[in-house]
Amino acid sequence: MKQFDTHRIFNINNADDFEEVALDIFKFQYENNEVYRDFCIHLRKSPKNVSSSLEIPFLPISFFKTHKVTSTQKEPETIFTSSGTTQSTTSKHFVPDIELYEKSFLKAFELFYGMPKDFCILALLPSYLEREGSSLIYMVNSLIEKSGHPHSGFYLHNLEELHQKLKILESKGAKTLLIGVSFALLDLVEQFPSTLTNTIVMETGGMKGRRKELIREELHQILEKGLGVEHIHSEYGMTELLSQGYSKGNGIFETPPWMKIVTRDTEDPLSIQPNGKTGGVNVIDLANLYSCSFIATQDLGKTHPNGTFEVLGRFDDSDIRGCNLMVL
Repeated sequence: MKQFDTHRIFNINNADDFEEVALDIFKFQYENNEVYRDFCIHLRKSPKNVSSSLEIPFLPISFFKTHKVTSTQKEPETIFTSSGTTQSTTSKHFVPDIELYEKSFLKAFELFYGMPKDFCILALLPSYLEREGSSLIYMVNSLIEKSGHPHSGFYLHNLEELHQKLKILESKGAKTLLIGVSFALLDLVEQFPSTLTNTIVMETGGMKGRRKELIREELHQILEKGLGVEHIHSEYGMTELLSQGYSKGNGIFETPPWMKIVTRDTEDPLSIQPNGKTGGVNVIDLANLYSCSFIATQDLGKTHPNGTFEVLGRFDDSDIRGCNLMVL
């Protein structure tokens, strides 16, 4: 199998670079990913008749539950799995080159927030810590290690200890990142309301069946009031992706240069919609080199002309699973 130069993925500087790399990765995955190639053939699409990234077929995300979606014969170094429920099948993302994932999440974090070593990173992710195979735990654990701060670490259900830690860090004026799953952050504000002035609070979504679902605005209002912060940040990622989008408030997400969001018509899944119109979220994640870089998610959202996007909910018929978004 011909190797793909992964350096190209993280050296995209403009729209033309993105287009060129996206089309080359489409060709690479068409040639090396049997599941994706069969899907493309079914749609009568191939590198011969695709000349734009928007013409590339987007593989339904459910294929990660039913097929081994891989573009290499190399054995996986790790397998990321979705949380799922007892009734649902979990997604499996076979990752043959973990360095590609590390490079993706570190470069994106540095792009939007700076160096991890500048933060004390506190992670409140109980539902993820309680199972194996979480790509989010892998990412946050790496950020905590790179932070190197003596107080950085994970918290399971010890909210009082976390609260006391936040008070100490605030008293010292330490630059802090608190990253948490929605239901656990709500537990924290109910039991230990605070006023945080040096802390970025980032939710990764998901009630995981522990609480009733809230729309994002309602969730963020409760957290902003309970933690005394002006904005709640958000992370948009999922098991099937190796890249993340970030929002620094108001639910407006940005992506790194190797990731792009477009929306599809909910009535016609093969047609791409203009900016500002609500539709199904399609993700181009060029870091997904060895699985599939072109994925049709079960999220609803809309894009903006400047490349940002919003997540507005989920398709009604999709099962609720470990993907960080909330149901309308």
